[in-house]
Amino acid sequence: MQQRLPVQLLTVRTTAFSPQNKPRDGLCEAPVMHTSVREIHVSSQPDSAYFLRVDWRGRGLGSGFHLLLTDGQDAWRGEVSEAVVCAEAEELEMQTERYVQNLQQALTGTESSVSYSFTLTPSPPNHSSTVTLAYEKVQKDISFRLGSVSLKSVPEPTEAVRELLVHSLQRGNTLEHQNQDLEEENQRLRREQQRITAELKRYTGGKETLEAELYSRFVLVLNEKKAKIRSLQETVTQLQETRSSKGRKQKDSAKSDRTAGGQEEEAEDEYGGSTDEEPEEVQTTPAPTVQSRESSTAESIGRQPEGHHGRRPQSQTPLSSPRGPGPGPADLPEKEE
Repeated sequence: MQQRLPVQLLTVRTTAFSPQNKPRDGLCEAPVMHTSVREIHVSSQPDSAYFLRVDWRGRGLGSGFHLLLTDGQDAWRGEVSEAVVCAEAEELEMQTERYVQNLQQALTGTESSVSYSFTLTPSPPNHSSTVTLAYEKVQKDISFRLGSVSLKSVPEPTEAVRELLVHSLQRGNTLEHQNQDLEEENQRLRREQQRITAELKRYTGGKETLEAELYSRFVLVLNEKKAKIRSLQETVTQLQETRSSKGRKQKDSAKSDRTAGGQEEEAEDEYGGSTDEEPEEVQTTPAPTVQSRESSTAESIGRQPEGHHGRRPQSQTPLSSPRGPGPGPADLPEKEE
């Protein structure tokens, strides 16, 4: 068992960081071995330091784990099964997932705001005896026991110490490689940031230049449009004034025409009135003329010779008078022969 541990550590590193270690189709992936080493202090020995190594498979400590405790001179080894983990969770009336989370924080030393304490009995331990390591959770001045494990003495503690040193070196190399990779990635990102910053500055300068050019062109076009609009407004104003002046002229001419027409109508009315009065005067004058003609006719008839006695004279057509029919020659009394 002691000879196989370094090989397992190397396998852990190869499994964790080799891209060729991928599961094939149709095959189940073997659980990866995880290892954690941390320094703990025993409450009964505050001046002494112990190193605790935890090995487990899978995602967490719920499937069981192995412990190795050493003070640099002696070493003790133990194991906690999955059944023991479940039993301790039930004893504390805590969910298994939550109990495993607290257990992993206590044994692996992950960052947490909660502190944990360790107790080792007997204290100080004997290199040839079996010891019990108990771990407790301390929160708000209250501590409760998470669990305990029985550790057996290792016959060759130097080998256990060597295993810790090998794991620490491997872990240091791994972290160094990771740090180097992160540094290279950081440099690449920094160069990319500088390039992007330069591109942004160039784009910003081009954008400002383009905006200035577009603004100048826009100002020119805007001024031209304003001038054109102003000229169109002036043209429209002139057309409106011309149209209004023409309308006034037409109204004035129409008014003058109506005035002249009214005067002509008045003149015609006056002329028509004078011509209507004149015939009345004319019609009144012929009456004496007709009477004189009738009297002259009667005289001429009385003066006719006797040889013409026995022939009745022909009557002449009386003249009509506008004032009505007057006494004609037919109405005159005939002379007796």
